[in-house]
Amino acid sequence: MSKENWTFTNIPDLTGKVIIVTGGNSGIGYEAVKAFAEKDAEVIMASRNPEKAVNAKKEIITEIPQAKVLVMELDLSSLDSVKKFSQAFKNKYDQLDVLLNNAGIMMTPYHLTKDGFEGQMGTNHYGHFALTGQLLELITKTPKSRVINISSNAHKWGQMDFDKLSSENGTEYSPRNAYSISKLSNLLFTYELQRKFEEAGIDSLAVAAHPGVSQTNLLQHMEGKILFKIMNPIMKLMLQKADMGSLPGIRASVDPNVKGAEYYGPNGRREFKGYPVKVESIEASRNLEDAKKLWDISEKLTGVKFQF
Repeated sequence: MSKENWTFTNIPDLTGKVIIVTGGNSGIGYEAVKAFAEKDAEVIMASRNPEKAVNAKKEIITEIPQAKVLVMELDLSSLDSVKKFSQAFKNKYDQLDVLLNNAGIMMTPYHLTKDGFEGQMGTNHYGHFALTGQLLELITKTPKSRVINISSNAHKWGQMDFDKLSSENGTEYSPRNAYSISKLSNLLFTYELQRKFEEAGIDSLAVAAHPGVSQTNLLQHMEGKILFKIMNPIMKLMLQKADMGSLPGIRASVDPNVKGAEYYGPNGRREFKGYPVKVESIEASRNLEDAKKLWDISEKLTGVKFQF
């Protein structure tokens, strides 16, 4: 096997491919949109803030004049928004080669989504679960399509407690725990989706990735905390730039050697930074019982039933 680092130059020609990137107007999502567009894919920049997304698109067009980027509004904290986005996409396209479920929020104060879910779980998992389910028909009819879920090193802190997924009324709520559970859920969802693809004989892959510790706006809710201010100079030395952080998700999306239920992250110490390689998630992420339970709960709460 080649020892060379996998970089942007390894991205194959993507002419004729249609790719959705959620949270595509900033951070690693923006870098992924730009990378895919440079290789001639048609990329949908899905964003809850269309104004910011339009500005981000302009930046990409300035750098890559031939880029095919379409801005579409998507608020993953609203099942109604997810439904409207999915219908609008299906009205316009008859294929979906890559669904890169990248958007997310991190360690936020306690809040509920528009549908009454705990904010981080609702946005990071339920929103993407519902989106994937409502686009499943296009995904499964597109040969060699992929669903990529962006998780986090923080999944290693996660412990699935199905009695407390919602942290009702904010009792016993921990921003850190809620985030880690949502990221562990991303992995449980990925691996269960791959099992279902295989059981149904579908030529699609479900793959996960994480960006390491990258310079994005995910840390905005920590900036006012004293510990963050003390640690910030040290953290900056640990962080990698967003373009490098985007590479694991990009590799999972387009590398022809990727297999279903694999997990990609940086190759550096503790997977904080570096070039994308196959990495391992914790044993709990492979728990079959938890995966099935989470799937059933997710279908019930979102009202989206996957039809394979």
